Amino acid sequence: MDGLFIRLPVLGDLALKSAVARFTRTLGSLLASGVSILEALAIGRNTCGNVHIAEAIGHVHDQIKQGASMARPLEETGVFPGMVTGMIQVGEETGALAEMLERIADTYDEEVDNVVAGLTSVIEPIMIVLMALVVGVIVIALFLPIMSVIQHLQ
Repeated sequence: MDGLFIRLPVLGDLALKSAVARFTRTLGSLLASGVSILEALAIGRNTCGNVHIAEAIGHVHDQIKQGASMARPLEETGVFPGMVTGMIQVGEETGALAEMLERIADTYDEEVDNVVAGLTSVIEPIMIVLMALVVGVIVIALFLPIMSVIQHLQ
């Protein structure tokens, strides 16, 4: 079910961006607080809220245990967008990984907010039309018996 949801055009992209933002924010905060990268990845895996991302993080965790950097295994999973892996690679090279993870989270949170605002603006008119239809049906349901009573009285 989770894999199918990720493949949906708008909602899947929204779910992926939200999970990436949650993971990178958690990981960045933990690293900035002095938690080791392996412990931070284990915690981030539990907080991301997506099965595919959690599996990818598990793969990254195992690769880092074996001495690899973080960006290459993230890229190998194919789950994370290229921008995320590129920014993480830059963060590793510059020694500012925690700050870079926070920037990624801010970027994706902003994108999620923009998509949600767009969806809301599309859904509002549809909801207004549906409410008008419901009210119209209720009004017709109330007036039909009254009209039939009036016709029988004449």
